[in-house]
Amino acid sequence: MKTAFNICFLLFINLTCSHAQPVTAKGLSSIGDFKLESGSVIKNCTLGYRIHGKLNSNRSNAVVFCTWFGGNAAGVEGANPWLAVDTTQYCLIIIDALSDGVSASPSNSKLQHGADFPKFTIRDMVNSQYTLLTQRLNVKHTRAVMGISMGGIQTFEWAVSYPEFMDVLIPIVGSPQPTSYDLMLYQTIAHLIDSNPDYKHGRYVANPHIAAASMVFDLFITTPANRVKTVPRATVPQWIANAQSQSAGHDWNDTYYQMNAIIGHDISKAFHSSLQEAANHIKAKMLIITSLRDMVVNPAPAIAFSKLLPTQLIELNDEKGHSAPDFNNPQMRDGIAEALAKW
Repeated sequence: MKTAFNICFLLFINLTCSHAQPVTAKGLSSIGDFKLESGSVIKNCTLGYRIHGKLNSNRSNAVVFCTWFGGNAAGVEGANPWLAVDTTQYCLIIIDALSDGVSASPSNSKLQHGADFPKFTIRDMVNSQYTLLTQRLNVKHTRAVMGISMGGIQTFEWAVSYPEFMDVLIPIVGSPQPTSYDLMLYQTIAHLIDSNPDYKHGRYVANPHIAAASMVFDLFITTPANRVKTVPRATVPQWIANAQSQSAGHDWNDTYYQMNAIIGHDISKAFHSSLQEAANHIKAKMLIITSLRDMVVNPAPAIAFSKLLPTQLIELNDEKGHSAPDFNNPQMRDGIAEALAKW
């Protein structure tokens, strides 16, 4: 059963209509025991992926799509990314992020279940994807890396971790580092999860109901103006009831681990805490897409970063806030298609 929290993460993009695309290939591939930045190891680390389109003769036309927070490759397919990424020309590879319930996660690991799963970072997510691409899918260079929300955050990390790996970078409502505002929101949600008595600091037997965390994120996923317009006052009690009754739909350890990875993210850490030094390290051309009214990922760091290197910036100005990205939107769709075709 999907929660308000789960629905926000999985379906925050406007899924107005589905343009079905055949899946060329999909799978769950083991990359073996995977060493993390901390020195800990994810035992028998597996990554899920879905491929649309075909690799060209030199296997250089891949567009890697990183999944958003709480989402998975199937959810990305629902957003119709091929409206911007022509899968007759490019090979779209959607990779499930660590702890999304498909790839290696606290919820599905048999060897390190639940709270025994090692803590990981956004950089660990990216390193695992690089290993999958180069060692299992035999992709040594890509046309682009892109993603939305946490996928955009991963894209910023791809930019500095593997600067020669792609031609184009397209982070969408992502950030090179969280602002204080972002951290306050993320820490609030993490606190609501960890302080819930049924969560038992991750050592629960039955996935708990944590309505407060669901409600907080659902509140911030869009703007007050959009909420007032789309949610009648009379339905608020039902919104509360739904959050209270359905908030066990997504594994809370998976959510908590991904949230903490985002909290710790900062691409400047490897560059003397200098975003300018990080920007100097980037080789690929970059299209940054932000949402000016975003209440989940503050757009200020991405906008400021766009001024540190030659890049193109698209600023969505929509009261949907963090939910503004939409592949049906000509501004976003055409911007991505043009960057892939001409850069």
